[in-house]
Order: sequence, then C-alpha cells, then structure tokens
Amino acid sequence: MIFLGHSISLAYRNHTNILVRISSAYAKDDDPAVLINGHFDSPLGSPGAGDCGSCVASMLEVLRLIIDSGWVPPHPIVFLFNGAEELFLLASHGFMKTHKWRETIGAFINVEASGTGGVDLVCQSGPGSWPSLVYTKSAVYPMAHSAAQDIFPLIPGDTDYRIFAEDYGDIPGLDIIFIIGGYFYHTGIDRLDKILPGSIQARGENLISLLKALSSSFQLRNAQQRADIIIAGNGTQEDRPVFFDYLSLFMVTYSKKTARILYVLPMIFVLVAPVFSMSSNFGFLSWFTGLWCIFKGMVLHAAGLILAVIVPAVFAFLRLLVSNSAMNWYAHPWLALVMFVPSALVGLLLPKAILRDSLANNLTTIDKASKEVYLYTGLGVCTLTFWWAVFLILTWPVFTISVKFFGRHLLRSLLGYIIPLILPIAFSLYIGGICIQFLIEKMGMFGAVPEPYGYFVSDIIVGSVTGIIVGLCVGPLIPIVGSWLSNPVPLQLLVQLSVVAMALSSQFFPYSVDAPKRLILQHTFQTTGNYFLHSSYDLGNADANTLSFVLKNAPEAAKQLNIGPMFNKEGANYSDERTFMGLYPISRLFSQKLTFPGATEDIFEHYHNLPRLFMTEETTSSSHIRRVHLELDVGSLQEVWVAVLNITGPLASWSFSEKELPVPEQVNGGPLSYILRLSGSSSENWKFWVEASSFEALNIDIAVMDQRLDKRAIKLKQCFPPWVDVIAYSSFLSSYVF
Repeated sequence: MIFLGHSISLAYRNHTNILVRISSAYAKDDDPAVLINGHFDSPLGSPGAGDCGSCVASMLEVLRLIIDSGWVPPHPIVFLFNGAEELFLLASHGFMKTHKWRETIGAFINVEASGTGGVDLVCQSGPGSWPSLVYTKSAVYPMAHSAAQDIFPLIPGDTDYRIFAEDYGDIPGLDIIFIIGGYFYHTGIDRLDKILPGSIQARGENLISLLKALSSSFQLRNAQQRADIIIAGNGTQEDRPVFFDYLSLFMVTYSKKTARILYVLPMIFVLVAPVFSMSSNFGFLSWFTGLWCIFKGMVLHAAGLILAVIVPAVFAFLRLLVSNSAMNWYAHPWLALVMFVPSALVGLLLPKAILRDSLANNLTTIDKASKEVYLYTGLGVCTLTFWWAVFLILTWPVFTISVKFFGRHLLRSLLGYIIPLILPIAFSLYIGGICIQFLIEKMGMFGAVPEPYGYFVSDIIVGSVTGIIVGLCVGPLIPIVGSWLSNPVPLQLLVQLSVVAMALSSQFFPYSVDAPKRLILQHTFQTTGNYFLHSSYDLGNADANTLSFVLKNAPEAAKQLNIGPMFNKEGANYSDERTFMGLYPISRLFSQKLTFPGATEDIFEHYHNLPRLFMTEETTSSSHIRRVHLELDVGSLQEVWVAVLNITGPLASWSFSEKELPVPEQVNGGPLSYILRLSGSSSENWKFWVEASSFEALNIDIAVMDQRLDKRAIKLKQCFPPWVDVIAYSSFLSSYVF
C-alpha cells in the first residue's frame, strides 16, 4: 500500500465490521445494492466523537428512520459499520476482499470527518459522472465542488473512498466529509460537546435523500453487470462533471465538454468588445488599439493579483524574524484577516499606484471606466473563474449606462457596478471563508517541513492564501475603487495597518484549550529478550512552533524532564528516525523529534513479559534460498495498537501480502527497508516466515506500540498545560539478526 507517499505492507487479524442489509422480501442475493460506510474506531489517544462517532450516529439514525418509516428501498441498502479505518483503511479492505456482499455493491457513500461539523463537503466522487449528478439532484443541503477532488491529494491522509472506488472496487461513489472543527481532529478533546450544533441533522437529511435516489437509480449495477457492460464495449464512463454549490442553497453542474465551450466565450467577448466600444470610427487600427489596451489592463491587474499573494507572505516572513512564536493567528482566526488582508490590498493596488500618472493621461473619464471593466473581464478569462467573467461582462453595460446618467464618481454609478456583482462576491466570500478557516485549523498538523524553514512556512502559506482570496473577492472592484484607493493617503493607511497588525499579533498566544498544540509523547523502551536496555521520552512536533517553545511555556513538564530554564534546541538531543518506527510513515510528518532520558526501575510492575521475536525453524532450498520461520510474541502488553517490522538485508519473499514485497523504502540514506504493519488483538503469537536470497544476515527491527502508560509517563503527560494536546503511548523497540 502507498500511504502518504510511502510504500508499506499491512497484515491484520480479528478486526470487526458490523453489517446491516435492508431489502424487500423479494430481493435476490445478487441484486445491486447501495453501500453506506462509516468507521467506529477512533485514532490513537482520541475519543473520536467527530471522527467518526458522528458518522456512526448519523448512520444509525438513518437506519432507524428507514425501518420506522416503512419505506422499502427498490434496491438493497448495506450499512457497513467499519472497525479499522484509522489503521490504514484495513476494515474496508477486509470487506472488499472477503465479504460475500462485496460483488453486489453498485454505489457507495463514504461518511467521514476531518473535523466536528459544518455542512459536509463532497471531497471526492466517481468513477464517472453519475454519483455527482445524483448528489446534485438529491442533496438537501448541498456542499460540493469538483475542484476539491483535485486538491484532496495535497492533504496528508486518506479515506475508505480509495478502497471502494480505486484500489479494489471501481465502484461509483461519494466521499462526504465534515471539514470544519479541525482543531479537535485526532486529539484528546474530540468529544461530544465539540460537535457543531445542527451538523448531524443536516448530514442525516442529506444521507436519507441520497440513499433514496441511489437505490432508485436505473444506473445501479453490481460488479458483474458493470463488467458485462465493459466487455460489450459500452463501458466508457463520462468524465467527472464540473459542479459546485451556491451558498449551500443549490447546485450548479455541467459536463466538461460544455465547460470547454463555455470557457471560450469570455475570450470571444474580449476580442469583439472593441468593435462595440468604437463602432463610430471602427477600423483595424482602432480594434488593435482596443485589444492592446485590454492586454495592458490584463497585465496590470495580473501584477496586482500576484503582488496580493507576495506582499502578505513578505510581511509574514519579516514578522517572524523578530517574533518568538509563529502561528499567533491559530487560536484567533480573525487575527489572520487583520494581519494579512491590509497587506494583500497593498499588493493588489501597488501596480495602479506606481503607474497612476501614466494611466490618468491615457483615457477620458468615461472611456477609462468602461474599458477598465472589460479589461478585468479579459483577465477573468485567464485567471479567475468563468462565472466571474460572465458577471463582469453583464456588469460592463450596466456600469456604462450608470456613468452616462449619474457621472463617474457618484455613489449611484458605483452601485451600478457593484449590484450586478453581488452574487459572485457572495460566492467568493463563501468559498474564501471556508477555505481560510479550514486551512488555519489544519496548520496545527502541518509539521513536515524541517527547521529552520518550517518556522516560516505556516505563516507564509496562510498569508499567501489570504492574498488569493482577497484578489478573488476584492479584485473585481479594483477597476472602480482602485483609482481612489491607490492614492498615497489610503495606500499609506493600509501599510500602517499592516505594520500595526503584525506588531500587535505577537501579543496573542498561538494556542488555547479549544485550539491546542498537538504533541506526540512516546515512552520508548529499548529491549533485548526480557531485559531493558534503555528508556527515553521522545517528543514529536506537529506544527511550526518548536518543542523549545512548548517546553519554555510548560515549566512543569520541563521540570519533569529535568530540563533547566536555559534549555534551547542547540543543546537538545534529537531522536533517531527509527525511534518513531511504530508511527511510520506518519512520523515523517513531524518537523522535530527530541529525546530525553527516561526511567525503567518500576516497569515490571506493568509488564511481566516484553515483546520478543524468535525463530522456530530454518530451512535452505536447493537454490540456496533460506526460509526462516518466526514468531512474534507481544508479551504481557494488553492494549497493543500496532507492531511494525523493518526488515533489511537480502529479503526475497515472506508469508504476508500474498507473498508480495512492497517497494523498499530508504530513510535518510540508510539501507533499503521493507516495512510491515501488524494489527489485531489475539492470544496467539504472530507466526510467519521470511526468505533470504543469500546467506547474508536478515536484520529485523521491531516496534510494538502499547496504548498503556506507566505511572511516570502519565505524570509527565499531566504536567503539560491545557493548551497542549498530548497523544501519549509506549513503544517497545528491539532488533534481531537471522
């Protein structure tokens, strides 16, 4: 499996799925069915109310409603309560590989959560156009955008949608996710009281409507019927259409073929606009002059849009050079707007301010007003959405008439420009607001960039994205208000506001109880046989602010770790990459990992027997292939999360994953490694074999993660302040040579 861009193999046992199938009394076993999937397991150290207790609650209520209402679905509906999604999608894989109903699934809805509420977003749909078209027609509270599927791969993580629609099923379906409330995602405060009011109700109404539409559709087909259509040569699927919701009120959708035609129309308008504006003395020269004017306007405005992104990023960078903390806006999203919107406006207006005199000498008042409108329209064809261009085209004649009757600088003329743009402005604010809130909440997990660059990245990203949103929302108004705002006084005021906001932002603490910093605390035990070699507390950092920042603001935790007041990163000891092997490849997302000495004196009060790997048999074939039979005993550990094996050396095959090896990984220039994750509780040992292609030794490193902590680790966890969310566990590391 490729997860987070890394290749690993997965083996599992004794995970639980709970399935319910609702059908009419006359339904056949092979009738095409609709699957609705949600997982009831939670991530390590989290209660999982949002992710994904909210999903299970919605599904249970929909199930109750279907039964109590007496509605009989035209096709069967299968409810899959999934027991191992957080362990890299294992339960959905188990269903698709082993369950008898898997071949009957003709469509699916995957219910997920990346937060604790909000209207749930369709992040992925397909294969083909049918699922999104059904959603468009049936969703009660629609929230979907086809661009989300293009952005989704950029976000670290995955969902069961991948298993059903891509890796194993090629089943048409929808991936529907809560995206707001990301502060609580995968934390210890993902509790019931954090669920945003009304979210589950809205989701439930959407789900029941979607299930009725999908189960009634004539396009619902089981696996065999889909295969027959492909064999018959009629299996070409339509491209995923272009679709989006407007303020969660209704959906707009059209095919990509239609989009290709529509998106050419604004460019045609740009080419013919000079004909209408200069009809009295039209000629080739005047037409070319008009196009040249449009081109200059496009370049001018494009420069403003680019600077609207660059200037906030520069301000963010300069602030961090003199600040003790990054992400001061994290617990105060409004602060990001105060910090970055004025500087984005400065960037947007800067080209007009620089070229102000030359622009003023080129055009008369009315000509300048009308030309600037469709100059921006021309730019809209290139960089903004098609719908912005459409409304700007409609705005141009309305504003021209307003100027003719009321004059260029009157409020009525301004209203003649703004009123036709109310719909796209509202849409831009809606999309922009959701994007910036989602982005700010996710910055608490954005730690993959190492020091010193990682300290700057989050602020630069939020500043740049704010600039993009400002360009989208305010950019269309620049042709009218830009001439006034680019005067020295307003521009200087915006610069001063930016500087003051940046200075004052350092007075705000980045975190709070409801917007905590994520911290990984691993109590690490190096063992051999049933003996302890070494113990340590290893801390993993998940965002831009360093562990030094945390420990300076958490004196009780620092004292527990025997850290003095002068602690800094230069004097810190960094954890070896193998220390966090149990979390691989998630550990690759940490920007910083520090280690501190631990104690082992009382550990046998908790663990009588330690995890160990031992050989039961070794054979050699005539072709000199060594087969080593092994058993993994997890000892007296009672709450094992996973066991991870890292095998280096001449590995040729093993008894896992249908005897197929994953693509080897190489970490920090080390040897090629084959990574295997084992999960699932059992009283029996893991029994397997590995084969070596030569007599060279096989090296096996093992990490067994236990959710249980000893008394000292519990005390250390409790020493961190409430604004730190600590995900804590124990990890037992050992190495073997065979």
